[in-house]
Amino acid sequence: MLDAFRIVKLAGVAVDGFHRRIPQKPLGHRNRKGNPLYEIRHLLRAGRERLTTRQQNRLASAFAAHPDHVTVEDAYHCAQNLRDVFHQPTPAWGRRLADQLIEKLPSCPIPEIARLGKTAFLAYFDTGGASNGGTEAINGIIELGRRTARCFSNFEHYRLRMLLITGGLGTSPHTQP
Repeated sequence: MLDAFRIVKLAGVAVDGFHRRIPQKPLGHRNRKGNPLYEIRHLLRAGRERLTTRQQNRLASAFAAHPDHVTVEDAYHCAQNLRDVFHQPTPAWGRRLADQLIEKLPSCPIPEIARLGKTAFLAYFDTGGASNGGTEAINGIIELGRRTARCFSNFEHYRLRMLLITGGLGTSPHTQP
């Protein structure tokens, strides 16, 4: 199950990928310094509610600089609308907005954004915002420990390393006082 953070990250990755792809067609290369889309690459990742007036003007002028940039603007607004789903005052409002987005996103001509519409993020509202983030965090810590403990041939040493890494040494039934 995807949590709100991962869904918003997917939207940001989709906009990043799309805004990098746009200049390759007419220019024959990726974005470079001096290209309006290159200059706003960091602004495309920020939430629109956090942008200053100056930053909003920079976005608007970059989008207006070339006719192909209008599609980047559409992708940006779709990602921001997806982000807004999780910032609603009540889960019911968020669910309503998510339903509207899911109807629109798959028909989007931008493949990166259309793919977002196929993501099953309505489960976030069905489960009351529950996620598997805690389990993923523990698994990540254990995976990191496993990589660093490859040389342990003694299982007891490996087990102690995992307990030390996860902070569970004091709660293990096998430890002695």
